[in-house]
Amino acid sequence: MSIQTSMPMSSRQLITELQSFGLKLADSDKGGQSRRGGAGPSDHKAVTVAGQTVMVPIHTATARTSPFTAAPPDPNGITVLMREGMEVGRIAFPRPPRFYGLQTFDGVPYWKIALLHGRDTLATTVMQTCIRYRDQRTACQFCAIGQSLEAGRTIAHKTPEQLAEVARAAVLLDGVRDMVLTTGTPNLDDRGAAVLCDSAFAIKAAIDLPIQAQCEPPRDPVWYARLKAAGADSLGMHLEAATQDVRARIMPGKATVSIERYMDAFAQAVPVFGRGQVNTYILAGLGDTPDEILCLSERLIALGVYPFVVPFVPISGTALEDHAAPTPDFMRQVLRPLGRMLRDANLRSVDIKAGCGRCGACSSLSAYED
Repeated sequence: MSIQTSMPMSSRQLITELQSFGLKLADSDKGGQSRRGGAGPSDHKAVTVAGQTVMVPIHTATARTSPFTAAPPDPNGITVLMREGMEVGRIAFPRPPRFYGLQTFDGVPYWKIALLHGRDTLATTVMQTCIRYRDQRTACQFCAIGQSLEAGRTIAHKTPEQLAEVARAAVLLDGVRDMVLTTGTPNLDDRGAAVLCDSAFAIKAAIDLPIQAQCEPPRDPVWYARLKAAGADSLGMHLEAATQDVRARIMPGKATVSIERYMDAFAQAVPVFGRGQVNTYILAGLGDTPDEILCLSERLIALGVYPFVVPFVPISGTALEDHAAPTPDFMRQVLRPLGRMLRDANLRSVDIKAGCGRCGACSSLSAYED
C-alpha cells in the first residue's frame, strides 16, 4: 500500500505543531532517549526534524490524541512522520549519548546525575527537592521535580565532584557544548545560588564548558557577581507566567516573588552577565493571552533579558495533567511577533553562551528570529 503525502510544511511550522500536539508513537519506549517526570523537559522525547533536535511530548494525554504518529524507527533511528494518515516527512530519534553508559566510582550511573537536552546541552537539577514542592499550598501546579526522585531515576543532591566528572565525560565523549544547572529552591535567602556557585566552580575546574545557572532571584544581589565569578556564563530566572494573576493561581509559592521583584532582579543581573545573557522561561498556555506575553516580553527585551517562550506541556501526575496544551495557532500568535521583536533588538538565541535559550529544543522560537 502506498503512503499518501500531504502538502509540505515548513520545518518551523512542523516543529510548532509537534510541540503543541505531541507525537503518538507505536512504542514510546523505543527510538532514543525520553523522559518521564522530573524538572523538565518532562514526558518528552528528543526528535530530530529537518536537522534540528527538539523535545516533543510523547507521554502526555495530549500526545495520545495527537494527529502526528510515527512507527518504530529503523536501525539508523529514522522513521516516517504521519499526520492524520498522510506522510509529512522523515524524522530521526537520536541515539543515547555515550556518557550514559558510565558510572561514578561510587556506582551512580551518569544519567542519574545529568541528562542530554536537545543536541548538545547537558542539564541537571542539582538539588531535586524544593521547599515549595512539599506543600500543596505553595507548590507550582505544573512541577514534577519530585517524580524522578521518587521513581529512582535520579539522586537528591548531585555533588560538585559528581557534576564535574559527568560534565567532563559528556564533553569528551559526546561533544556537549554547554550545561544548565538548575535547582529546587532550598531556602528563601540565596534561593539556591550558593549550591550553584559550588557546582559551577567545580565544573569549570574540570572542563572549559559554558554554564547557565538557574534559580529564583536571591535576596542579596551580590549573588549575581558570585555566580559569575564561580563560572556561570549566563543566568536564568524563570517567571513561568506573564501576569501576576496567573502566577498566583498556578504557582502560589513562587508568585510571592512578584513580577516587579523579578524585573528589579533582571536590572541588577544584566550588568553582571551582559545583555542577552540573562534569560527567563515563560510557559505559554497557562492562562496568559498572547498580548500579555508579548507585553511582558517587550519589557524584558528592553532590559536586555531574553524571554524564552515555550508551549506548556501538561505533565502526567501533576495537578495540571489535564490542562490543555496551547494550540499551534496560539503559539504562532506569540512567536511570530516575538521573533521580530528579538531580531529588531539584536537579541538572538545564537548569541546566548549557555542555557535553555541557546539550546532551543523546547520551543520553535529561534526559527522565528530569522
